[in-house]
Amino acid sequence: MDTVTGTVRNVIFANHDSLFKIVAVDITATTLVWTEPEIVVKGNLGDLQEGTEYEFSGRLVAHPKYGQQFDAVSYQSQRPTSHDGLVDYLASDRFPGIGPKTAAKIVDALGIGAVDSIVKDPGVLTKVGLSEKKAAALADALRENLGLEQVIIGLGEVGLTGALANKVYSRYREDALDIVRENPYQLIVDIEGIGFRVADSIARQMDVAPDDPRRLGGAILDALYQMTDRDGDTYAEPARLLDGAKSRLAGGGLGGVADEQLMAAVQVLADDRRISVTDGRIFPKRLFDAEWQIANHLFALNNHEDGYDDDDLTATLKQVEGDLDIEYDDTQRSAVIDALQNHVFLLTGGPGTGKTTVVNGIVRAYAQLNDVRLDPNSYDSETAFPIMLAAPTGRAAKRMAETTGLPASTIHRLLGLSIDTVDYDPPELPDGLLIVDEMSMVDTYLFRILLDAVHPGITLIMVGDKDQLPSVGPGQVFADLLASHALAQAELTHIHRQDAQSSITTLAHDINGGRLPADFGAKQADRSFINCGPGQIQEAVRQVATAAKGKFGTLQVQVLAPMYRGVAGVDALNPLVQDIFNPKKSDRTKEIDAGDHLYRIGDKVLQLVNNPEKNVYNGEIGIVTGIQPATKDDGAHLIVDYDGNEIDYAHNELKSITLAYATSIHKAQGSEFDMVILPLTMASRRMLKRNLVYTAITRAKKFLIMIGELEAFDVAVTTMADNRRTGLVDRLCKVFKLAQPVTDNDAEAETVVTTASPQEAVSPSPAADQVLHEEPAPSIEAPTNTEGPTVLTPTLVTHEQVDPMIGMDGITPQTA
Repeated sequence: MDTVTGTVRNVIFANHDSLFKIVAVDITATTLVWTEPEIVVKGNLGDLQEGTEYEFSGRLVAHPKYGQQFDAVSYQSQRPTSHDGLVDYLASDRFPGIGPKTAAKIVDALGIGAVDSIVKDPGVLTKVGLSEKKAAALADALRENLGLEQVIIGLGEVGLTGALANKVYSRYREDALDIVRENPYQLIVDIEGIGFRVADSIARQMDVAPDDPRRLGGAILDALYQMTDRDGDTYAEPARLLDGAKSRLAGGGLGGVADEQLMAAVQVLADDRRISVTDGRIFPKRLFDAEWQIANHLFALNNHEDGYDDDDLTATLKQVEGDLDIEYDDTQRSAVIDALQNHVFLLTGGPGTGKTTVVNGIVRAYAQLNDVRLDPNSYDSETAFPIMLAAPTGRAAKRMAETTGLPASTIHRLLGLSIDTVDYDPPELPDGLLIVDEMSMVDTYLFRILLDAVHPGITLIMVGDKDQLPSVGPGQVFADLLASHALAQAELTHIHRQDAQSSITTLAHDINGGRLPADFGAKQADRSFINCGPGQIQEAVRQVATAAKGKFGTLQVQVLAPMYRGVAGVDALNPLVQDIFNPKKSDRTKEIDAGDHLYRIGDKVLQLVNNPEKNVYNGEIGIVTGIQPATKDDGAHLIVDYDGNEIDYAHNELKSITLAYATSIHKAQGSEFDMVILPLTMASRRMLKRNLVYTAITRAKKFLIMIGELEAFDVAVTTMADNRRTGLVDRLCKVFKLAQPVTDNDAEAETVVTTASPQEAVSPSPAADQVLHEEPAPSIEAPTNTEGPTVLTPTLVTHEQVDPMIGMDGITPQTA
């Protein structure tokens, strides 16, 4: 690499959320062929001081607008090498309380190596007459000025540069180097984007042995997180986990390890409480705890003793029917009553079955029973509105608000949660009614955090379609809650008259039943199928989108794809549809080049991360309303309007958004669009599952255009998605004292542990057997409630789970 040595004249741009900076440097020396007296340097540069000399290492790059710049991958300050230079350094404004005279005394006494001496031992300053307090302050200031720089340099020396070094420093701060050197595999656990391969390359530079327990543990954790946090399970079977760990260890070219060594590493991880092992299943500790906490929270909520009089409920519901000018069928009426009679209630149903109608009934009946005015403005800032509506995404929350006429928010906004995290203590929600829609999208971590904010006395209603895609994060919470039968629930199945006339609704129910209807290929009033091969997909989408542009606005048309890559993927279709709905009209059209995309005024974009400071959340779709060109002092900015909330994105923040003309089906979950264009080909074979195509189809309100290979749709409809491996049903059944439902996962787990062949056996050693069947301490696994249900509920009666001693606490034959 080339080097540039010079004094930082001024900082042109600094991203306060990262270490990225652009600075102007007056050159004193360089290996470049460079004739100018200054150069622009950019990179992850830490806390640079203007007027200080640094040596930057990197390469010269050409910016399309600003010309040549030096892209630095590492840097170090050029400490003063003379007596006078060091005196001036210590007497500068960065070290308050040290004037020229004191600085001179320090350098006279300690020499040119004074800085290192002071940082190592502030006590050396006593010989120049500094008080203990002033000596400590100077040492702290020196560490602060030099610490970040040394950390960044040190991380670069072990192979961590740029964005990864920034992530590591942001997580660990001044302890970063110590943590990385102690165990580089800890990065797998703590730093998003660092897996076993990166951690292993760092470890090699540190001469970590191939069979070092830290390396084996890192491979196990990386395989476990792949199966859980990234693939959706909450635990792994031992044989599959060890296979995953072995493949990682062998991939480094360092040879394999024995099962006994891996099982010893499993034991160490269990002893360190980083994983939990029980019943032949291996859980990340945080998921193991989260499932127990969910079960215990729900038990406490469900058993809160109060309710409404049956006659009051019946009369109130009659009044609600009159107010809404509707007549509930028996199932809907029963659902509204059960929802209000139970503190926790589950409502599920497919499209057109009346979930929204039932939710409206619950809201209005609750309001009448509790004398709540359905006007949040009638409550002052110190009085919480007692009806709370929430959903996992901004689009789903907006739809909820439109159908109920009440404000709704994302779950993250409701809880003040900035990012999905396992370590967050949310504020307690006020008394009242909480309805959460699109529950199938809620993962284990988020649900645990939500329940932490809910206390006994709140009525919690969870609504969703159990047949849609599960959450992106680990678990299948809504499906597991329903499968456990621990909570009161209702399933709506009847398609009401207005929805029965929609061929989209009937198609969705046919697909959910595992079949394509006989008229699938026939053109309907609201849907059609265009049979074409992969090479024709893009032209077909182009023609359909062009025709749709004359009838619908940008936000009303959505292309949904199962994958990002390929001819029918999101990446290929986004610019195609962009050029139809928002083409570049002339050379004067404003654009921002974000690398992956060109953005223009009028483009539809999707927010990818939660940003509570800007009040915009993952999944929200907005329109670009402005572009501010780059200046010498700042990069270009993009202005996006999210339903009246205008957000300003600096150029380095553009990674948090993407074009939204085409999105993945997962990203569209919780949203509805007037027109959906759905291309499917056999190139997406591994993604073609029934719940995927069912979810995509149910996003369409008025028109559905399906494009692609008939075989792809047939395969999708007839292929069931694999159930995720989760422990929540078991936890719920233990806490609620219910019989454990038998599932395919249970049978598979039992087979893995007890009947594995010698080649597949986890370990023949007694120690391994002890690990795999470890019973965790009561404080880890055992539910806080050990008495079981004490209140008779319809659910207990229906599932014949009534304790014969229910309600008999403290009663004996003598007192009866």
